[in-house]
Amino acid sequence: MIRVLLADDQALVRAGFRALLDSTPDIRVVAEAGDGAEAVRLAREELPDVVLMDIRMPGVDGLEAAGRILAERALERTRVVILTTFDLDEYIFEALRAGASGFLVKDTEPGDLLQAVRVVHGGEALLSPGVTRRLIADYARRPRSAPQPSTRLNGLTEREREVVALVGEGLSNEEIAARLVVSPATAKTHVSRAMVKLGARDRAQLVVIAYETALVTPQWSRGE
Repeated sequence: MIRVLLADDQALVRAGFRALLDSTPDIRVVAEAGDGAEAVRLAREELPDVVLMDIRMPGVDGLEAAGRILAERALERTRVVILTTFDLDEYIFEALRAGASGFLVKDTEPGDLLQAVRVVHGGEALLSPGVTRRLIADYARRPRSAPQPSTRLNGLTEREREVVALVGEGLSNEEIAARLVVSPATAKTHVSRAMVKLGARDRAQLVVIAYETALVTPQWSRGE
């Protein structure tokens, strides 16, 4: 049974999500929160598998709440998925940096929402290659200091560095395998080993690390 915590300041939104999630035999909503502070408290009490977290809430917002939840040792198995009205919310990249496993727009189709909860619970990131590319392109347009090379990558082999760079470009395991002329299983193994060495919760954090360590640089000329 996948245990889910809903965090959204709109009761009607929570009610709709609860009705959908509770209608399936393998998912159960264990708690609802109307703001970030309540979400953190309930996460500590219920130890949910997945938290569906709205960003824009009064008081403690979803971004701060996600960071608090993901920083707790007792909640290391909990996955946070950010809910947003827009598919490129200005805070999404910061949420991924904090450890969120991905994001969903609130008008996601019911079947896609259920699949998303299962995917994240299974340890995968909720970022399709296309979404990853658009997300990074949006982030890259913003005026920030250039990323600097980091000793954080020192423990990686050359092949693992190459794989993390390809993840940062938004490639799937199958696309990585084709690019490197290896099997998908081998590509997945390289990704998994890189995640362990870098302390990344999932693929989403590999994308963040790839850009923050200058392993991948934004392609300013593409104007995506």
